[in-house]
Amino acid sequence: MTGTLDERIARVTFNADGLVAAVIQQWDTREVLMLGWMDAEALRRTLTEGRVTFWSRSRQEYWRKGDTSGHIQLVRGASLDCDGDTILVEVEQIGAACHTGTRTCFDGRDLGAVRGPEPDA
Repeated sequence: MTGTLDERIARVTFNADGLVAAVIQQWDTREVLMLGWMDAEALRRTLTEGRVTFWSRSRQEYWRKGDTSGHIQLVRGASLDCDGDTILVEVEQIGAACHTGTRTCFDGRDLGAVRGPEPDA
């Protein structure tokens, strides 16, 4: 980690709406749990409070996973991708990550993609 908090946040490329995609991953199993959106303040809160904070595009307000459900996300790490336009937040997920009550937002939603060939050894 280098730079002040403001310098680290300034490295993020926010979209035209001032948001950045945040992929949420279980820190130890690497299971992808969900995707949420953050603005600079939500990112600041996530990096300094130990709980994941998002910006709700529909409600136009901040929200922390688990404040009403008890299914909280405890921050274990956060990284910026090579383009600076996506954040990976590693968490300890307590309870379900998805608002539907499933472990991840991707459970039972397979699109049936054709699998590519195995690479040559």
